[in-house]
Amino acid sequence: MSILDKAIAAVTPPESAEDRAQARRKARELATPGDWLSIIIDHHERIEQAFASVKSANETSSRREAFKALAILLNGHSAAEEAVIYPEMTEAGQKGHAALAYEEQSMVKVQMALLETMEPMSQDFIDKLEHIEGAVAHHVYTEEKTWFPELKESAPAGDQSRLALRYREEFDRYAGADLLATA
Repeated sequence: MSILDKAIAAVTPPESAEDRAQARRKARELATPGDWLSIIIDHHERIEQAFASVKSANETSSRREAFKALAILLNGHSAAEEAVIYPEMTEAGQKGHAALAYEEQSMVKVQMALLETMEPMSQDFIDKLEHIEGAVAHHVYTEEKTWFPELKESAPAGDQSRLALRYREEFDRYAGADLLATA
């Protein structure tokens, strides 16, 4: 982790696990099975599991394989949000939130690309992975606590089904239908 990363982490402590769980519970209450919000929350949970799989892998090949699965899931998820959900947020008056969301996801992509070049069993790899995991956890928390509930409550019913369909299409385009079915 860079000195700048450490300084930022020191002045912006992460949300507590309890805060994140409460935000997720409330977002789940707004979601209905199969809608865009429930799919995204399912993906968020799957991403958390994928980070844990990378960290728990105890040999180089299994860690690389788990990292690749995490990268595919993260990239498919972010591509779908960027193509479908964030433009809808902009239309719903959340232009600043959408811009920040794009920026946060871009930074994670850069960091994931750097991580891919590192020795997977090194402490530096784990440190960077945990830094990325923390950034993703904060991003997810913000989406589930504020941004997505606001969008869910403001988007008309007809837009809700379109968002679910388009999100699935975009995720599938990048990650494939098999991953969507298990995510």
